[in-house]
Order: sequence, then structure tokens, then C-alpha cells
Amino acid sequence: MNLPVLYLRKGAERRLRAGHLWVYSNEVDTRRSPLSGFEAGAQAELRAANDKPLGSVFVNPHALICGRLISRDPSHGMTPQRLTHRLETALALRETLFERPFYRWVFGDSDGLSGLVVDRFGDIVVIQISTAGMEQMKGSIIRAVQRLVHPKSIVLKNDGKMRKVEGLENYVEQAHGPEVSVLPVEENGVRFEVSLAEGQKTGWFYDHRMNRRRLQAYAPGKRVLDVFSYVGGWGVQAASAGASQVTCVDSSASAIDSVHHNAALNGLENVETLQGDAFEALKALCDEKEKFDIVVLDPPALIPRRRDQKAGEQAYARLNQLGLRLLEREGILVSASCSMHLSQSQLVDIIRSSGRKIDRFVQLLEQGHQAPDHPVVPGIPETDYIKACFVRSLTSFL
Repeated sequence: MNLPVLYLRKGAERRLRAGHLWVYSNEVDTRRSPLSGFEAGAQAELRAANDKPLGSVFVNPHALICGRLISRDPSHGMTPQRLTHRLETALALRETLFERPFYRWVFGDSDGLSGLVVDRFGDIVVIQISTAGMEQMKGSIIRAVQRLVHPKSIVLKNDGKMRKVEGLENYVEQAHGPEVSVLPVEENGVRFEVSLAEGQKTGWFYDHRMNRRRLQAYAPGKRVLDVFSYVGGWGVQAASAGASQVTCVDSSASAIDSVHHNAALNGLENVETLQGDAFEALKALCDEKEKFDIVVLDPPALIPRRRDQKAGEQAYARLNQLGLRLLEREGILVSASCSMHLSQSQLVDIIRSSGRKIDRFVQLLEQGHQAPDHPVVPGIPETDYIKACFVRSLTSFL
């Protein structure tokens, strides 16, 4: 491919050579290659300051991440054939991992497809495009998905926050097949149904799949509190695994309705709900001296940006202190985080300090990670974001 050239400043290629795939706008030599000379979504050859080729990239001159590596071979741009091959390679992994077609098929950079997420819900495929480069490939993506898995329906759920950053319009579009309003989900032997219109992101979070499976081992006969429950991913699976009683807490009325629907879908009658702000609900439960055998805390990202670090860590600390207060002696706290800016060790330290502050002796039993359909690229810390700590809490022990 004969591509225009995007030049980097001196030394700016070090992170790319270490394994990262992004180029920031302040790393570009704008005298040699003005960003204004590129259209959003265009492809370019990437070169170091010494003119050495580094690969090919999608370019968006309007975004902070102005370049996303396609290939380390500068002669290989993103073609429909290369796109199909990468989708096929990603599919092979998921089909090896899971017996049924319910998983994240494409996880962006981790599958060599920066700006693209594809989730499978049985014979329904939901696609989310978040970059200008992938928007240019939209038709090829749809055709490749049709060719590889022959889905009944394909939905483009292009309404994520990143699209605004990339200068893209938000829209939801039925790209193929009958119109979809409800997404079926199967996870760890439990069934769910999620509203496409009201669901978050693509509708479901497959990333905590393995951690929810871990919870099932602790749940039989236990009283469980599922905070930030969304549609009941943790709580309904705990109930299905034999929990004696489950309470799900969420601020969204539609999410609460979905919890009841999904409990009924699995023939469960031991799931209750509380609608309201999680922090306020936890404080009220503490004031009422309620106790649970298991408390699950799976909040949205409380540290969305680096500048939110201090406030976010304080929020995690408050949350974990409240969760620990609600546990019976020898109770289990499942403390999760999807904040990329909070490391596993930082979460463990927050749990440790929260336990000391309220005089609890805590034992870290297990540490969970994101499911393998969300593979991590070691050179890209942004791909490693899910944490889950299974902690046993003891009072008056030492």
C-alpha cells in the first residue's frame, strides 16, 4: 500500500518498541507531517525521527491518541482481508475457550483491532466501534461477521463515550437481520435477558465471568448482598448456586426490574432488590445492623481518569469499609474494580487499610482477573483492567 507518512519526534518510538500500539499527538513531528494533513480514519506509514519504518497506523488528527498501530510491517495496512483474518483468529480463541457462543469475540487492541469490540449473544452479534479508523471499516466488519458466524442479527451499538473524543456521531443501528430488543445471555450455566436499549455498553459484561464462577463456590446456603448489581450478574448466579437469600442493590429502576426478570427466568424466588445510591444503601443497611455472609462490590470505574486517582481511591476505601461492616463473622467480601488506573496491589492495600480502620482481620483467599476472552497485551497496561479480591473477614481474632 502506498501510504502517507506520519513522523514521530526523536525518542517517541520507545513505548511502541516496548509493545504499545498507540501514538499520542504530542509525539508527532508536526513540522515533517502536520496532523492537519490527515483525514480522520486515514491510514499512514509510521516512521521514527531517523526515518526508520515502524509500521502502519490509523490516524485521527482530532484525538489525543492520534495513531493506532495496524501492523509493524509498513507495507501492511488494514484491508478487508486482514480484518477478516484477525476476526477469524480472535474467533478461534473464543471457540476453544467456550462451548457456547456467549463471549467477547473481539477485545480491541488485544486482538489487533484497536477501536473495535464485538460481543456474541448466541445468534446475535453486537458490534461497538469507537474510532474513526474502524468506522471507515464498518462495511467490511459487518460482511466479515456475516461470513464467519452467520448470525441471525447484527447490531451496531455505537453510542460509547469514546466516539465523541474521536469526533464521531453516536447511533444504534440494526445492520443485519430481524430487529433486536432483548439480548439473551448464558453464563456459568445461568440464563439472563438484557434490554439492548437500556443495557450498558454492549449490554453485558463478560469480563467478570470467571470471578462470578468463583463466587458460586462460596454461595451455597449463604446470605448474599450484590452491590451495583446491574441486571444481577453476580447475585442471580449466587442464587442459582444455592445461596439462601440474595439482595441486589442498584440505582437504576430498569436494572432492578431486570434483576427480578432474570431471577424468574431461572426459577429463583430468593432474590430481593433495593433501588438507590449504593453508598447510601450500604450506610442504611449498616444503621439497621443488617449482616450478610457475602458482600459483592462491583462498582463502575471510580477512577475514570488519572486526575481522579485520589478521589477514586477514597471512594473505594469508603465502599470497602461499608462492605466489611456488613459482614457476619467469617464473612466473605468480594471486592472488584474495573478502573484501569487502580492496580491489583492498590486494591489489596485499600482492603487491608479498610480492615484495619474498622478493626477487622482480613485474609486474602483468591485474586481474580478478567476472563480470557479479554486477553491482556503485556505492553499495553490499558488492556489489563479487571480485579477481584475474595477476602475473609474476622472480628476479634488478633
